[in-house]
Amino acid sequence: MPPTINALRRHRTAALVAAAATGLLLPALSGLTPAAAAAGNLAQGRPVTTSTTETSTLTGAKAVDGSTTTRWASAEGVDNQWIRVDLGAGTAVKRVVLKWEAAYAKSYRVEVSDDGSTWRQLYATTSGDGGTDDLTVDGTGRYLRVFGTQRGTPYGYSLWEVEAYGSGSTTPPSTGKNLDDPAKKEVAMKLVSSFENSSLDWRAQFAYIEDIDDGRGYTAGIIGFCSGTGDMLDLVERYTAKKPGNPLASYLPALRRVNGTDSHQGLDPGFTNAWRQAAQDTVFQQTQEEERDRVYFNPALSQAKADGLRALGQFAYYDSAVMHGEDGFRSIRQVALSRALPPSRGGDEKAYLNAFLDAREEEMRKEEAHSDTTRVSTAQRRFLNENNFDLNTPLYWSVYGEAFSITG
Repeated sequence: MPPTINALRRHRTAALVAAAATGLLLPALSGLTPAAAAAGNLAQGRPVTTSTTETSTLTGAKAVDGSTTTRWASAEGVDNQWIRVDLGAGTAVKRVVLKWEAAYAKSYRVEVSDDGSTWRQLYATTSGDGGTDDLTVDGTGRYLRVFGTQRGTPYGYSLWEVEAYGSGSTTPPSTGKNLDDPAKKEVAMKLVSSFENSSLDWRAQFAYIEDIDDGRGYTAGIIGFCSGTGDMLDLVERYTAKKPGNPLASYLPALRRVNGTDSHQGLDPGFTNAWRQAAQDTVFQQTQEEERDRVYFNPALSQAKADGLRALGQFAYYDSAVMHGEDGFRSIRQVALSRALPPSRGGDEKAYLNAFLDAREEEMRKEEAHSDTTRVSTAQRRFLNENNFDLNTPLYWSVYGEAFSITG
């Protein structure tokens, strides 16, 4: 029989726990020096001016610091708002990537200027839907501005990152769709669910909760939020901020007390039923997805793009982060980098991904719960051997002896 879900949940690291529990900043999933990162992303670390900020901690600089765990947010409920990046000199801009927080722009434009006063439009939309906007543009200027004219939510405008790339950047636009394309992302969620839950129905896991006896208390939800590691507390706090009086709100004091332990004190006997009840609420489901993206998906995808990887490599990074946490992913990537160069550094993509998957399997074999490496060897490795770098369907794979497919 394939392993139960108990054996498949990833392990958290102390650094991830601290960040999830306290909001302290973690570095992006990188390993690149600031100079190397900036060579690709022209906006990273550059001076920023904004129309407004919601709080003193949500400044414009947070949108160009290379981290998808920090953000700029404008004053709530006010149009128009903007963020301006000084690129330092007249610069050719061929690609702009905007990573929106939940407070996104429905209507906005991207502009460049030589003097910060007269602006030339590179892109405009009136149908923005949040997420990541990866825009092909063509313009030259010293200043780059994102100008929001209509909010997509009652809040303000908020961006995790504003990225800009030129014709000579180390992160060229992908010729295929990235993993944050909605159809590609759905494939990624199904793949991980097959690895973690022996099911393609990842949405059925919103209500999942149990103690898997790993010293982390309760494990729950679509990504394995844990009561002992801070990310479950962070999730419930964010949910409660959106919807006070929800079924889990009364357990917040207990979650704070058990954080960092495997204790159920104050949670039993009603917490598991409250979780399942909350999981029927679309607001809670949305919050789970937002936390999955904030902690795992967005940072892994950002690093994969910086390494010049297409959708398959982006997925390999994400799945590694899901199982091993940020520190584990970093360690695996460093081993891979010691053996092969990624495309962003002139290396062969297939050779680098083979090195990464080799390092991943080596790490998995160190733990009994992960010693079955078929999620790599008969799934991701199969796609790589088929040269399916864009992770196009149909996909056929097996995990723990069970066959799966995505044909549409």
